[in-house]
Amino acid sequence: MTQDGPTWGIVCTTRAPLDDILRFAAHHIDLGVDRLHVFLDEPNRRAVRVLRRHPKIEIRVCNGEFWQRRGIERPEKHQVRQSHNATFIYRQTDLDWLAHIDIDEFLWPHAPVKNVLADIPSDTLAARIRPMEALCGGEDMYKAYIPSGPERAALVETLYPNFGGFVLGGFLSHVQGKIFVRSGLKYLKDRIHNVYQSNVIVPARLEIPQIELCHRHAPDWEHWLAHYRFRLERGSYQPGMSPNAPRHMGGLNMHELLSWIEAEQGEVGLRAFYDELSGADPNVQARLKDQGLLRHRPLNLGEKVTKHFPGTT
Repeated sequence: MTQDGPTWGIVCTTRAPLDDILRFAAHHIDLGVDRLHVFLDEPNRRAVRVLRRHPKIEIRVCNGEFWQRRGIERPEKHQVRQSHNATFIYRQTDLDWLAHIDIDEFLWPHAPVKNVLADIPSDTLAARIRPMEALCGGEDMYKAYIPSGPERAALVETLYPNFGGFVLGGFLSHVQGKIFVRSGLKYLKDRIHNVYQSNVIVPARLEIPQIELCHRHAPDWEHWLAHYRFRLERGSYQPGMSPNAPRHMGGLNMHELLSWIEAEQGEVGLRAFYDELSGADPNVQARLKDQGLLRHRPLNLGEKVTKHFPGTT
């Protein structure tokens, strides 16, 4: 810990184009991140050339030589590669806290991150930040996370009457959020939404309401459709995920739900699903507003890129 408070860093594994990486990096540099570890999941010479100039960024290219140096074959699943990279950084870091965050996720703190982390009790090893999910039609509006509890299911079905009963928390993506982990734990392994020590989960019961996670999972229909097939086969909608509700109550996971919609109604059905869950339907946004679940979070990413990476746009 420095005199200014605890140090913190972010690990991100991505194959996104340079412009997306610059927006992600500029935003978190603007928040005061001490170190940003970027793993390029496939070679990108321009990204290396631009990012390596910034003193807060450490960049690694995950090519064949990279995996060979680590003594393993390149894992087939990108989730495993993400976990491996985050674990690798954690075990060698000199920072006080680390968080593993995806390229479409942006921290939104209500106080300086250092100050928030400094207030976490010393016996707390991991703390969770909950997501909010981008609504269709711009980068500023989000729907809030609805805490788990006896009222959540009914509220979600009120907000999304056609598909809410099938989607956990009314989110197209995860509701778990991400975790800040205190450094110094031996035998730690990162598993994206949880961390383990000696194969035992490290509790992250403490939630940090002072920091939100703006998740831009599906900011418009074209973006969602372009990523849909990958997510269905290997990503966040892949087979084997947990269902929204118990099986005996008719629960389906996202893979089963979307496959069923596509088989029955094709792209028209998928568009109806997206429009409702993303808030592209104005009636949905009205219901979110009535329930106090709309959030305005202007990221101003273009301005931050100009500030921290001048001459790259």
